[in-house]
Amino acid sequence: MTTRDAIREISRRLDGVYPAGEVKEMTRVIFEHLLGWTRVKMVMHDSDELLDFIPARIDAILSRLEQGEPLQYVLGEARFHGHSFEVTPATLIPRPETEQLVDLVVDRCSLASDLNVLDIGTGTGCIALSLARALHFPRVTAIDISAAALEVAARNASALNAKIKLLQADILSATSIAGEPWNVIVSNPPYVLPSEAQAMERHVIAHEPHGALFVPDDDPLCFHRAIARYAARQLADGGLLAMEINPLMAADTRRLLVDIGFADATLYTDFNARQRFIIATRQR
Repeated sequence: MTTRDAIREISRRLDGVYPAGEVKEMTRVIFEHLLGWTRVKMVMHDSDELLDFIPARIDAILSRLEQGEPLQYVLGEARFHGHSFEVTPATLIPRPETEQLVDLVVDRCSLASDLNVLDIGTGTGCIALSLARALHFPRVTAIDISAAALEVAARNASALNAKIKLLQADILSATSIAGEPWNVIVSNPPYVLPSEAQAMERHVIAHEPHGALFVPDDDPLCFHRAIARYAARQLADGGLLAMEINPLMAADTRRLLVDIGFADATLYTDFNARQRFIIATRQR
């Protein structure tokens, strides 16, 4: 099988399962994963015969994709903020939007050093580890309620040679966490409404952990409220609170933070012009 044949086979088998543009990107990721090739190398080796084991590996990947399993779970990895992270069904798949949350924090803290940072609901550790790599000598603590997710985060920390402290904790009941006061608290907490599920992609609903995605329709800001209240108590003076939010609840989330005492709570849009992030500072 040549490279050209493999690309055609991927397109044929995934046609109708995923949009054409997504299939093209999946093809690139599969070749990068299996052979380390860029799109340019795929073109350069278009007529080359692939090594004998590659067609079988592609077939195994396609069989799982045809069942709707997310590509990142199939490959066991996802790219985020310039690094590769292990992902498993115990963790959410890191999203490009969340890279913007990291960038917002890094931009705000670019001149600071030795910051005490807390990531709430760390999952793969992608936010905590990206900040550990991007900030100047930070002390990063990451918490999650899931022991399985923390195991994934620990392996990612080891693979990236990044030092962070991992703790199992539930922010809905936590009153203190070792390491405070914090200079930065960051979180991408659950925020999807159950009523939004019908509009979501099938592979997300079927495979990603619902506890890391959904909030109750009757209390959609439960996590943001708990995090904001915790931050109001445990942030150092001038400390930064940065959260990813549901664009449908942007105004309500800002009002919540203002009511708690964050007078400068500011909304930021993602690359789709949706209000996806909120940042505030604690002033005594």
